[in-house]
Amino acid sequence: MASHIPTALTALSFLSSVASGLQKAQAAPAPAPPPSVAPPAPQSSSSTGTSSASSYAAQNPGTNNTTSTGSSSTSSSLCIQCHVKPKYTDGTKTHQFCGKSCASKVSSVKTGSGNTNSNNCTFCHNRPKYNDGTRTHDYCSKACAQNAKPQRKQTTSSTTTGQTCGAPGCTNPPHHSSDYCSIAHKTLAENLCLMCLQAPKMANSHFCSQTCIDDAEQKGPTILEVPLGHSTFKSVADQFKASWRHAGSTCPAVRRIYKIMMPPGKLANYEAYKAAVEAKGQFVAQGRSAGNENRRWHGTRRVCNLGDKGHTQFCSQSSCSLCSIIRNSFDITLWGKKTGWGRFGKGIYTSSTSSKSNDYSHNDCKSNLKAILLNKVVVGKGCKMLQDNTSLTAAPAGYDSVLAEKGGSLNYDELVVYNNDSIRPSFLVMYDEP
Repeated sequence: MASHIPTALTALSFLSSVASGLQKAQAAPAPAPPPSVAPPAPQSSSSTGTSSASSYAAQNPGTNNTTSTGSSSTSSSLCIQCHVKPKYTDGTKTHQFCGKSCASKVSSVKTGSGNTNSNNCTFCHNRPKYNDGTRTHDYCSKACAQNAKPQRKQTTSSTTTGQTCGAPGCTNPPHHSSDYCSIAHKTLAENLCLMCLQAPKMANSHFCSQTCIDDAEQKGPTILEVPLGHSTFKSVADQFKASWRHAGSTCPAVRRIYKIMMPPGKLANYEAYKAAVEAKGQFVAQGRSAGNENRRWHGTRRVCNLGDKGHTQFCSQSSCSLCSIIRNSFDITLWGKKTGWGRFGKGIYTSSTSSKSNDYSHNDCKSNLKAILLNKVVVGKGCKMLQDNTSLTAAPAGYDSVLAEKGGSLNYDELVVYNNDSIRPSFLVMYDEP
């Protein structure tokens, strides 16, 4: 019993000192509140790469800031963009973001950088974002929303679109082995306007209205992606497959198709030329198209990645023939710069055989796909030839073009025109390397 007395005395002494400290704390006056002083504006520093973050914070004081309360002390130390990683400290001050990546995301959203028009689809950059009446989505359509997702392996349905019907505005689940909830919605999706991708297109047109026609032409030169499963996609892909004629080679799969939109002036010149040829030849009365217009293939050199997934902007490289043709159409003054000669003289060469034009399609870029152009050509009255005539600078008298037929000096056909306004690029077709 006596041995425990020292221990008890020690405990009592400790409790007494604690009580004395508490009494002094309660008696002490509360500290005066700090003077109200605005915090210094953050210093922008291009050398550290954090100027975009600092600028955003300066222009948006209090953005996602959590201050003074104990419950927010943890969140106030986190990046205001991702809310996961701690804010970056450079040794002098603490920035609003965890790093350059989050800072650039906020800066991009605020300034609309990266797109020529922040109201346009974030995938194709050409069509306006879709608004369902409640909110504006990031994409112009389900097609672009699906294309923006990582590629998935194909299933039994060649155009897997997810868990809802592929028709615009429909949220019903699709039927088994189909992308649509009904035949009516399948028909609608296959015939959508290529500009708005919401309303059915008019007969003999790619667009639903004059408004969409004007919008598409005003954006020219540009390319509009044709949704997989669309009737236009099927038409072009079928022509590519049917006209692949090289023996011993298998026709590659078509992966993407884009409608080429030329500026109104370029289209007007083409239409005027076609009307003149029609007036002279009266082809409509013979059951043909006006001016005996046909679709023909042309292969050329691609320097950039135009046509690959998400790449719809033209490059500025003078050596990229593909971008040059889509922007400005064909230019006969450039004839011979690559080959130095032509079997039928100084003209613009196309073919009804896709595999022949494939021989002239070359990539000077890293890509798994090749590019080829499907063009509208005013054939008019064609002069049939079997042997070379390298001295031609125009079609023979009384003719509008040269039809070089298989046989003689050619293994596959060629169509040659000698007027810039007799041809316009119509579709860009992207396909697997043969």
